[in-house]
Amino acid sequence: MTETKVLISGASVAGPALAHLLCRDGYRVTVVERAPAVRGGGYAVDFRGAAFEVLDELGILAEVREHATGMRGTTLIDEAGNRSGRLPAEAFAGELEVPKSDLTRILHRITADDVEYLFDDSIAALTEHRDGVTVAFENAPTRDFDLVFGADGVYSRVRRLAFGPHERALHHLGLSGAGFTTGNFLGLDHEGVLQFVGAAAVYLFSAGDPERLTVSLSFATDSPALDRRPRDEQQDAVRAAFAGRGRQVPRLLDAMAEAEDFYFASTCQVQLDRWSQGRVALLGDAGYCAAPTAGMGTSQALVGAASLARNLAVSHGDHGDAFAAYEAELRPYVTENQAKGREAVALFGGRTSAEPE
Repeated sequence: MTETKVLISGASVAGPALAHLLCRDGYRVTVVERAPAVRGGGYAVDFRGAAFEVLDELGILAEVREHATGMRGTTLIDEAGNRSGRLPAEAFAGELEVPKSDLTRILHRITADDVEYLFDDSIAALTEHRDGVTVAFENAPTRDFDLVFGADGVYSRVRRLAFGPHERALHHLGLSGAGFTTGNFLGLDHEGVLQFVGAAAVYLFSAGDPERLTVSLSFATDSPALDRRPRDEQQDAVRAAFAGRGRQVPRLLDAMAEAEDFYFASTCQVQLDRWSQGRVALLGDAGYCAAPTAGMGTSQALVGAASLARNLAVSHGDHGDAFAAYEAELRPYVTENQAKGREAVALFGGRTSAEPE
């Protein structure tokens, strides 16, 4: 029997998790990732509910637990600088929180021997035909695969090629923000501080590295257009939103300009009528991002990978049936998480928590 050849775009969480489960079931798996190597850095990620069952199925639950950040909670500060309350650790850290770099490193390690990784590359074109999908890459030679999966994030290349422009799927929730790290000048120890400053919020915390402070500056916006703009324009927008707001803000804005790990992103949800098109299917943020405010991105990535792999296994090679069953099984879970994401937007200064269009 010929091995089923699958291509997965994205080597963060959903992609390697799916790759491991498919290799276990006898698939021949290739993962393409535009970064030159396994990504480091990034915020911590947390796990909730059914995600623990998937970590156990992957055989990494105990190891992941060893990297827990041990966050103890977040102090709320009002605009005048006074303490106004406290959130428990679970509000941001879920039932278990680990640095994202540790999770991606573990997932790459358990797949490296069985999965072909194409780093520093991405998909340039997809052409589906009766027997499979012909994939043109930016760098590697063109190849044929039986199935293609997009696990490549909110701005998924696979989704754009197979489902249409990003604008059809992305729903902006009225919030954008910058993130970076700087020296831990507040001396926070496994603690967070969240301050509301008008239609904006400053979230600071220190977890894994006691010398570093992770900074999130979020503010209300009308569209995600800044996501695609140069860094200097993004930082100018942050400065404008936070001008004159908060005692620590000037120091943070100075640190932002020097940060080597600066990134900017808008809070969006991905909403599609269907998550598959022919031999192409989406998972994780590429197919159904619930927004960072939901706190469910990593859990959805893992639960989605497990559901997709399981339904492929029981479909006896009928990918159409597998994709339909995967969506029917997962969509109620995603719908609930997206509702939570919209509701939580206002906490960080967003302008809308409306129902999807």
